[in-house]
Amino acid sequence: KIKEEKEKISAEVKNKLAEEQSEQFAELQKELNEKSIQIKELNKSKAEIEKLKREKNELKESIEAEAQKTLNEKLNEEKERIRKSEADKVELKLKEYEKQIEDQKKLVEEMKRKQEQGSMQMQGEVQELAIEEWLSNNFPLDTIDEIKKGARGADCLQIVNTRTRQNCGIIYYESKRTKDFQKGWIEKFKEDIREKGANIGVLVTDAMPSDMDRMGMREGIWICSFEEFKGLCFVLRESLIQISTALSSQENKGDKMSMLYDFLTSSEFRMQIEAIVEGFTQMKNDLDSEKRAMQRIWSTREKQIEKVVTNTVNMYGSIKGIAGTAIGTVKALELPEGDEPEF
Repeated sequence: KIKEEKEKISAEVKNKLAEEQSEQFAELQKELNEKSIQIKELNKSKAEIEKLKREKNELKESIEAEAQKTLNEKLNEEKERIRKSEADKVELKLKEYEKQIEDQKKLVEEMKRKQEQGSMQMQGEVQELAIEEWLSNNFPLDTIDEIKKGARGADCLQIVNTRTRQNCGIIYYESKRTKDFQKGWIEKFKEDIREKGANIGVLVTDAMPSDMDRMGMREGIWICSFEEFKGLCFVLRESLIQISTALSSQENKGDKMSMLYDFLTSSEFRMQIEAIVEGFTQMKNDLDSEKRAMQRIWSTREKQIEKVVTNTVNMYGSIKGIAGTAIGTVKALELPEGDEPEF
């Protein structure tokens, strides 16, 4: 009986414990479920929070990126504005510099032109003085008249005189020292010659006509270099003296004037003068070289002198053939007695 009671009591206790445990388990299960729900809610909240954080960060980054983009655009616009403004300033400054440089170039060109003009004028005046000095030194009996600066006409007149005769003729000289030969010089010079009543015109120039490489006659005007002038003036002067002597005779004076004028303007006379002056010029050049090589040029010099003498004799014979006994005898150019040719 006691055993039964024990078992009964044990069974009741077990049942009671089981009930209590069941209740506790149910309570724990309920609490666990509640906790699980809370945990789920918490996790959900955390997920929401993380999502919000991400969205916040993304929004922040988006805003910052947009702000940076806007700032960059504004900065670029400002930089472009500044660059353009500076570029405009630089362009204006460059244009100012370019204008200044261009003005300076024009000024330099103008100064250079004036300097060259002044230099050419000075060179021309130097040659004029050299011509006058040469004529005065070599022909002390002649009258050398300078044409004043600014006056109409060429540069100087040479009135040829001898010890026995005054004004055998007039040679008119014009000096030019420019880079190019001007055709208009000749016509103007011819007008000046007619106005002054000169017999011969000589244009002394650095620049020769394009179709002339040495001294020659063009439209009745002798054109030569300064070096050629030194020989030409001797021959032209002597020609005027001989012509003047021939004209001094009253016999058939009109015919002689016409014949001598024709001869003076003829190709024969021009070629004789050119040949004589060429010989003188070549002689001078060779004499300069002679200082360095005297022995080498004896033969050449002799031939040139013979050429000068031959052409002088030819010119003398041509003039005497026209003027006859009216022209004085030049013994050095006459044949020795007994050597006259017999016909």
